Amino acid sequence: MNSDVIDGPALRLPSPVFVAPDARRFVLAPRCSLTPRTARLFIGFVAATTFAVAGFFTWNGFWPILPFAGLEIALLAWCVHLSMRKGQEREIITITTESVTVEHCFSDERQTSVFPRHWAKVKLHAPSTALHPSRLMLESHGRACEVGRFLTEDERRGLAVRLKQLVGNVNESPALN
Repeated sequence: MNSDVIDGPALRLPSPVFVAPDARRFVLAPRCSLTPRTARLFIGFVAATTFAVAGFFTWNGFWPILPFAGLEIALLAWCVHLSMRKGQEREIITITTESVTVEHCFSDERQTSVFPRHWAKVKLHAPSTALHPSRLMLESHGRACEVGRFLTEDERRGLAVRLKQLVGNVNESPALN
């Protein structure tokens, strides 16, 4: 399979999909430092510590602390669960001689945008303020699709350079190499 893969973020390839020999594929995924096992260990350690302290105070008559400790652990578990779900997001950019396809995959949802390669533009928009990230956009015929929202600035700039090399400017279709 002849494809380029940007793995700035932690990379987990989806099941193999046939890609034509003259196509390039970029699979983007957010960094996710916790595995399901380490997430359970983290929540278990925090819960054990919290309930040990809450148990001590409950034993000494301050019983209202125990329900709040339980609520705190439930909220932490919910937040870790949301973070783990967000880590399953994927963006697959496939560039062929005819088209540029962007597939956003999140859980069981798939959103696909297809642009004719000859008319596609890659634009890296500067941030509106210093605290906001830049935006990497693929545009054609009045439609636009943002890619790499979860990448760092350096990774986003590197991806923009590589995409510009492969997609080219409007009315330009460079060789896929």
